[in-house]
Amino acid sequence: MADVQSLEDLGEALGSEAVVEAPVHVQKLDEHGRAYATGKRKDAVARVWIKPGSGKITVNKKDYPEYFGRPVLQMIIQQPIVTADRAGQYDVFATVSGGGLSGQAGALRHGISKALTYYEPELRAILKKQGFLTRDSRVVERKKYGKAKARKSFQFSKR
Repeated sequence: MADVQSLEDLGEALGSEAVVEAPVHVQKLDEHGRAYATGKRKDAVARVWIKPGSGKITVNKKDYPEYFGRPVLQMIIQQPIVTADRAGQYDVFATVSGGGLSGQAGALRHGISKALTYYEPELRAILKKQGFLTRDSRVVERKKYGKAKARKSFQFSKR
């Protein structure tokens, strides 16, 4: 490694050792031909299985519009499937627990996105670009002693 004056010299000195290959993502299926993933958001956890089918989404043994009544939450759940242009191609079976409905919808979106990448690894770039594979790690801040809430103080009085 002597006489390295520029980046070209360094590249020649290292030779083929400097070539780093990108990780190869392979299909991950269980014995039933399904892809499984866990999605999380706030305190909510979603366990998601996907398999080829007619596009039915089942959440806690209910159809998803029945479980998530608000149209905004239904749209959040559909986002990864619509973005990947796979509407009507996969059946989704999920169990969600913890948190509220909004957190559960976010966890389900995260789980569906991960499961889609396990079933079709080439979708990873599309879903990652949209931010669906990133776990939203924001959680509620804990209450501190001497405070009314996490940061709110009690009313101050001079007399």
